[in-house]
Amino acid sequence: MIPKRPLVGGLVFLVLGVGSAHAPAGGLEQRVAALVAALTLDEKIALVHSRFGMPLRGRPMPTGALASAGFVPGVPRLGIPPLQESDAGLGVANPTNADFDATALPSGLALAASFDPGLAERAGAAIGAEARDKGFSVLLAGGAELTREPRGGRDFEYAGEDPLLTGAIVGATIAGIQSNHIVSTLKHFVLNAQETGRVVIDARLGEAAARESDLLAFELALERGRPGAVMTAYNSIDGRHASENARLLTDILKRDWGFGGWVMSDWGGTHSTEAAALAGLDQESGADLDDTMFFDAPLKQAVGAGRVHLARLDDMVARQLRARIQAGTLDDPPRPGSIRDLDAHAAVAEEVAARGLVLLKKAGGALPLSPTAKRLLVVGGHADVGVLSGGGSSQVVPKGRLRFEGDPPGAFYGQPKLYDPSSPLAALRAALPHTHVDFLAGDDAASAARAARDADAVIVFADAWRNESRDVPDLALPNGQDALIAKLAAANPRTIVVLETGGPVTMPWLGSVAGIIEAWYPGERGGEAIADVLTGRADPGGRLPMTFPAAESQLPRPHGIDPATTTSNPGEPIKGGPIVVDYDVEGADVGYKWFLRTKAKPLFPFGFGLSYTRFATSGLAAQADGSALAFDVRNVGSRAGRDVAQVYVDGPGFTRRLAGFAALDLAPGETRHVSVKLDPRLLARWDAPRGWRIAPGRYTIAVRPDALADAPAVTLDLAARAWPGRHAAAAAAD
Repeated sequence: MIPKRPLVGGLVFLVLGVGSAHAPAGGLEQRVAALVAALTLDEKIALVHSRFGMPLRGRPMPTGALASAGFVPGVPRLGIPPLQESDAGLGVANPTNADFDATALPSGLALAASFDPGLAERAGAAIGAEARDKGFSVLLAGGAELTREPRGGRDFEYAGEDPLLTGAIVGATIAGIQSNHIVSTLKHFVLNAQETGRVVIDARLGEAAARESDLLAFELALERGRPGAVMTAYNSIDGRHASENARLLTDILKRDWGFGGWVMSDWGGTHSTEAAALAGLDQESGADLDDTMFFDAPLKQAVGAGRVHLARLDDMVARQLRARIQAGTLDDPPRPGSIRDLDAHAAVAEEVAARGLVLLKKAGGALPLSPTAKRLLVVGGHADVGVLSGGGSSQVVPKGRLRFEGDPPGAFYGQPKLYDPSSPLAALRAALPHTHVDFLAGDDAASAARAARDADAVIVFADAWRNESRDVPDLALPNGQDALIAKLAAANPRTIVVLETGGPVTMPWLGSVAGIIEAWYPGERGGEAIADVLTGRADPGGRLPMTFPAAESQLPRPHGIDPATTTSNPGEPIKGGPIVVDYDVEGADVGYKWFLRTKAKPLFPFGFGLSYTRFATSGLAAQADGSALAFDVRNVGSRAGRDVAQVYVDGPGFTRRLAGFAALDLAPGETRHVSVKLDPRLLARWDAPRGWRIAPGRYTIAVRPDALADAPAVTLDLAARAWPGRHAAAAAAD
């Protein structure tokens, strides 16, 4: 368990800057202190709680608010503009302004599958620019949850199961967003790994295991992205609400990691005044959803009575002002205007989709599609009109979004299932002008199978919707799609399956089809990206950021939570009691590490992905201290392609870990010399009294095509040593 600590007031730690500073550190702190001193008590209280930026529960829209997720009024006399907050990490999600232009990026899993932090930073820069152009100063992005529950309703928003990959991709996205002089959050801190019952779940995980997994993902994202704000989770951790957990918010986040920005709750995720403020929560968000506006009049009363020290309130305000000044939103506040560079942003979305598509199977020369094929049959998935998107607060609603009659509403306040208007069918027809491409909806499997017999190849689109507030009941494709695929494959062995899913699915038809592509939720240019990969215009650049289990019986928790027995949305009546989820079952061995520990064989392992060409790795050479690995990668095929070189380390006392990676575009015959730095924490274990410690012994380092594959390796004998990091610096200062 993560140790608990008593609540104390008035503690102020030496903090590291956030974002990109617009003033020297000394000048910045003097300016922050002067602003805090000039604020009245009422003005301070107003800054530390946000309201919905639209009408809710009979309350009118706050004056000056944009129709969005959150609003905090400014202090005009001191030049402090209001905070305008918008969801989320896949684009500017502004559901009440559905006619506003906004780029719909592919899902977070698609971005993570690219293994390309540079692309993630460009994607973040695109949506950050649009947020600023719409007048928003905070984008509620940066989801860094690890995939502990492969059925999770919001897994599609995040970056998979590995802490290094998650930290790199999410941190780069945050950096891109904040390059537009707005604030990005990092969320949901921490262990918000399941949606069903999320507001009542009590997550249990020991601190050492957490430091080596979920907390490490947040730590790495924090270092890479330097976000201005961190958002707490809905769930509890070891019996204490995340928004009241002093060990996490004050000791780890603010002291050990030196976080200098502000900590906000999730919407409706504050449960107290004094306990939350003293634990390290700096802002109550979406206070309209809470039982009481805890950081409004109750906080003012607590400060007046001395139950919360004025110094603590000043720290809450100072953290917010510091982050806003560093981001640039105080001196150059966003103002609503025309949206710039939409075409360029759409091109980024298409690049993410193409580089995130994962080729899982190719057999019999079925892929890429032949340009001389006479007849293709496309079946299912509404491929004639668009591609599926995930639901919830991350939902981007640009012009042309499609929904279909008969689709049930989602668990997130009844939000509908929506498709991006990017038709794979239309894109395929454009890419193959000399091929006749037919389409069938797939609602009549028998007639589709008859038509399949006459086609040179069949491309069946299968989708599985996920949305916020509810996990999927199982990993099977819904609505009879497994049976449809089986019938089509029986009729035509050159059947190719394109999956549009928010996570792994089981594949009882795996041995019967000629090709499988995981397209995730591919965003507003998904149809074009899918067509490019199917036809070979683009090499499938993606590698799986999560393990695909062969069956749910292989999971640490084979059975999910019944949504009928619990509550998942904030602001709704609580049904049932707390649900304890024991993550100590797998501990730090999340995803592929669990499969290595249990020796279970998954359907597809983390890091897996095929190419239309072949690569060879040679010349491995490691630094003697394990700080870097150098090697050569050669494209030994006849086509240009994209490889993802994945460096894994095995060491004493821990299961294999991804320690580094590099995405490489190589021409036929091209060789690239690569040097990958290895973060010392990926070779270390967490020792609670002493921090990160590298144990003495033999370490094996290899470049593998996926987490479970065999590959040549180098071995190192390392002496015991500590990695001081921020923990040691903080301890020395105590």
